[in-house]
Amino acid sequence: MADLTTNYMGFKLKNPIIAGSSGLTKSLENIKLLERSGAAAVVLKSLFEEQIMHEINKVYSESHKIFSYPEAEDYISNYSKDKDVGEYLQLISDAKKSVSIPVIASINCVTASEWTHFAKLIENAGADALELNIFILPSDPMREGAQNEQIYFDIVTEIMKQVSIPVAVKMSYYFSGLAKMALKLSWTGIAGMVLFNRFFSPDINIESFEVTSGNVFSAKDELSTSLRWVAMLSDRLHCDIAASTGIYNGESVIKQMLAGAKAVQIASVLYKNGFSAIGEMVGFIDKWMYRQHFERTGDFVGKMSLKAAENPAAYERVQFMKHFSGIE
Repeated sequence: MADLTTNYMGFKLKNPIIAGSSGLTKSLENIKLLERSGAAAVVLKSLFEEQIMHEINKVYSESHKIFSYPEAEDYISNYSKDKDVGEYLQLISDAKKSVSIPVIASINCVTASEWTHFAKLIENAGADALELNIFILPSDPMREGAQNEQIYFDIVTEIMKQVSIPVAVKMSYYFSGLAKMALKLSWTGIAGMVLFNRFFSPDINIESFEVTSGNVFSAKDELSTSLRWVAMLSDRLHCDIAASTGIYNGESVIKQMLAGAKAVQIASVLYKNGFSAIGEMVGFIDKWMYRQHFERTGDFVGKMSLKAAENPAAYERVQFMKHFSGIE
C-alpha cells in the first residue's frame, strides 16, 4: 500500500480525508464511527457565535442586545435544547478520550466580540485545532469591501491572542481580490485555510410564499470552483490548504491534491452515500498512486498547481471558450 499520509496544519494525517463540520460530527458515536471508517481527522459541528454570546449573556446577566441578526435569538433558544456551549466542550473532551485522530473544533463567526475569549476554553477542553468558519455576505451597500475584509483580520487577531493550538480559516470566495485577501490572511500566522465554506442558499416556495433553504448538499460539479482557487493559491500562501465542496469520490480528492491541497473536507457525500464512502476514496487513491508509480502523497501534491502547470492560463481564463469547454 502506498503512503497516504499528508501533513496538514502541523498534523501528520493517515490520509487526506477529513470529515468536515456538519450535523454528522455533533455526536461522539459518529465521531468514533468516522475514525473506524477511515477519516483522518474530524471537524466538529460548528458552534455559532450567537450561541457563545447567549451563554455569556446568561452567565453575566447582561441586559443589552448582543445578537448579530434578529432571527439569532429564536435560533439559539431552539438549538440550545440539543447542544449548549457546555455540551460542546464536553464533546471535545470525550472525543479526545475516544479517538486518536485530530479533533478540530469549529466556530461560525461574524464579529470579533467578547466570544473570542471562549476559544481558550475550547483549547483547554482538548481540541487539537480550531477552525473559524467566517462568512460576511457583502450585501450592505453602505459598507466598503475593505470594511468586510477587516472583520476577518479582527477575528483572527483576537483568536490568535487566546490560543496556542493551530487555527484555520474557512472562508468564502466573495472578495473582489480573493488572491490578495487569502495571501494577507496567510501572513497572520494561521496554520490552514479551507476553500470554501458552504452557506445557506435561499429558495422560494411559490405555493406557500415562504423563503426556504435550497442546495443544502453540494453537487459534484461544484468541485471546479475550489479546484481553480486551490491551484492558483497553493504555491503562494504561507499556510496549508484544505479543499471543500463537491468532493464525492477518490478522483476528486486526487484532483484537489494535484492542484495543491494538503487535505480535503467532505460532508455531503457522507450524508448521501454513508460513512463507507471514506474507505472507497482511500482505496481509489491507493490504487491510483500504485498505477501512477507514486510512493507517497508528497510526490504529486501540487503537481498541477498554477505554478507547475504547463498551461497556467487554463486556470486563469474566465471566458467560456470552445477551446476549454469542447462545445461548439
